[in-house]
Amino acid sequence: MLDFLLVFLSLIFLIILHEFAHFLAAKKSGVLVEEFGIGYPPRIFGKKIGSTLYSINLLPFGAFVKLEGEIGNKGFSAQPLSRRIIIVLAGVISFWVISCLIFIFLFKFGIPVAIPDEEISKTAKIQIIEIAKNSPAQTAGLMAGDVIKEVKIQNLKFEIKKVSEFQELVQKYKGEKMILTIERGKENLELEVVPRTNPPKGEGPIGIVLVRVDIKKYPFFESIFEGVKMTINLTFQIIKGYFLVVKNILEGVSPQVELAGPVGIFNIMYQTSKVGVIYFFNLLATISIYLAIFNLLPIPGLDGGKLVFLLIEGIRKKAISQETENKITAFFFGLLIILIILVTIKDISKILNQ
Repeated sequence: MLDFLLVFLSLIFLIILHEFAHFLAAKKSGVLVEEFGIGYPPRIFGKKIGSTLYSINLLPFGAFVKLEGEIGNKGFSAQPLSRRIIIVLAGVISFWVISCLIFIFLFKFGIPVAIPDEEISKTAKIQIIEIAKNSPAQTAGLMAGDVIKEVKIQNLKFEIKKVSEFQELVQKYKGEKMILTIERGKENLELEVVPRTNPPKGEGPIGIVLVRVDIKKYPFFESIFEGVKMTINLTFQIIKGYFLVVKNILEGVSPQVELAGPVGIFNIMYQTSKVGVIYFFNLLATISIYLAIFNLLPIPGLDGGKLVFLLIEGIRKKAISQETENKITAFFFGLLIILIILVTIKDISKILNQ
C-alpha cells in the first residue's frame, strides 16, 4: 500500500510542479491567474487570495492553471509574444529542473552506478536490466531490477559477484536446469530457468542483460555537476531514441518499442518501488525527462502545440483566431485521448496476463 501511495503521489507531484511553473511564469509576466487548482473539478475547497482562487478539487489526477484570456490588458493573449512563449515553456523546463534536482540528490546520497567486473567492491550487485520477450528468463518470472545472488546447478552452488561469472556458468550448463536465488526488493526468491542451447541472434541463452551495480556517493559540488550531466545525457539519449523509432517506421522496420500509457507507467514505477527507493527516484527523474520531451512535441493540446501556434503568429505577425485554434486543439486532443485509452487497455491486459 505504501508503494502504491508513493507512486501515485510522486506522479501527481510532478504534474503539480509543472502547472506551478506555468503559474509562477504567468504571475511574473503580469498575467492575471484566475485559478490555481490541485486536482480537477468538482471543487471541494477554494480560497481567493488577491486576484487568484486557490482550490482543492475532487479528482486527484494533477493540477491546472486558469489564466485570463482575451479580456483586459492582464490577459494571456494581450501579452507580448516573448512573454507568452516563456509562460508556455516554463512548464516544460520545470520537468528538466525536477530531474536535475532528483539526480543531484541521488548523486549526493547514493545512486546505482554500473561498474566493471575488475573494480573491487564488497557491495556490488549483479542486476538484470533487460529481459527479452518469450525468453527463458521471462518464462521463469524474472524481472528487470532483480539481483542474482546465487546459482544452483545439480548439487553445486555458485555465489555470483561478477557478470562474467554468471555468463560462464550459463554457457557451460546450457540445456540444464538452473535454480537462481534472486533478490527482489526485500524478498529473496528461487526461480528455475533452463538456458537455451540455440538462442535467437542478439540474445543470450537465458535472454537477459546484466550489469554490475554499486551505490556511489559524491561530494556536494560534484553531485551538482553529475546531476546536471546525467539530465543532459539522458535527454539526448531519449531524443535519439525517438528519432530512431521514426527512422525505423519510415523504413518499414519494427520500432522495437512499446507505448505505455498512465497505467503502464504507474505499473513500471510500482514494480521499481519494490526494488528500492533509490531505483524508484532514479526512474522518476528519467520519467520527468520523458514528460518534458513529450510536452514539447508539436501536438495541439500539449505545450509544444501551443508553441507552434505562437511561432506561426510570430511569422505571420498575426495570431490565428481563437476559434480556429480551439477547434484544432480540441481535434488533436481528442485523438490523444483515444490513443491513451487504447494504450491503457493494452497496459491493463498486459498486467492481467503477467
